[in-house]
Amino acid sequence: MNQERLIREREFHDHVFADDTRKCTDKYYSVAQIEYELYRGILDAKVPGSRFLEYGCGPYGYVYDAARQTSQAAGIDISEVAIRMAHEKASRNDLSIDFRVMDAENMDFADESFDVICGNSILHHLDLNRSFSELARVMAPQGMGVFIEPMGHNPVINRYRTLTPNLRTSDEHPLLMKDLAKLKQFFQVVQVRHFHVLTLLAVPFRNRPLFRFLRAVLHAIDQSVFWLIPWLKRYSWMTLIEFSGPRPDRPQYAVRNSPVQNSACASELQEINEASGVWVLPER
Repeated sequence: MNQERLIREREFHDHVFADDTRKCTDKYYSVAQIEYELYRGILDAKVPGSRFLEYGCGPYGYVYDAARQTSQAAGIDISEVAIRMAHEKASRNDLSIDFRVMDAENMDFADESFDVICGNSILHHLDLNRSFSELARVMAPQGMGVFIEPMGHNPVINRYRTLTPNLRTSDEHPLLMKDLAKLKQFFQVVQVRHFHVLTLLAVPFRNRPLFRFLRAVLHAIDQSVFWLIPWLKRYSWMTLIEFSGPRPDRPQYAVRNSPVQNSACASELQEINEASGVWVLPER
């Protein structure tokens, strides 16, 4: 990640995690429990005994559940505040987790380090070529990735994003269909499931007894429409993405091949980690 973008992302997420500035969006995520339950179900089945990484873990991710199922659980985030909070939460729950402040586009892990990698709304903050390249590099040949990400085609949702610039960074880019297709350049198996067009109509009823029923009905309609008219999937709000089998012939976009840029980013992260006492960047 170039240094200016790294600083913008770090400062924004430090502020978000310290002040919980995105709490006002919780009402919309009341409908998103559908894909989160699927996400957790996949991970619960795959994580036990694996080498696990949460990519962009923040302070609230799945990594705490993973640490109860495997002895090799790690989490990275660009935000020092997030990693401090994550350490504190792990300590309170007597969990051993390898948390690190790290640039997700230039990870300091050896090749094939992880069997399961997951992330929640992280990829759309990153350069996808570099991110996909790094994920493929650190994933074991039989490993898998599971991610939840927002889509960027729906004009109504995009209008809301335009009207709430304080809730996001200037570098965010919700995924497009071409971005999902790009995953196939890096991984042999890619599966994408789409969620939420009509289900968003249930949001005003989130505190009513009929909410779960209404959400389920609207979700069933959404899925039927996606099956009948596949091109409408692009207008979904969220996706659940699974991928596996890093391609041996995949494109290479390693940031570490750019000494000037990499040196600047590494220096920036090392200063953060040394100042915080969270983690000191080791030599590769």
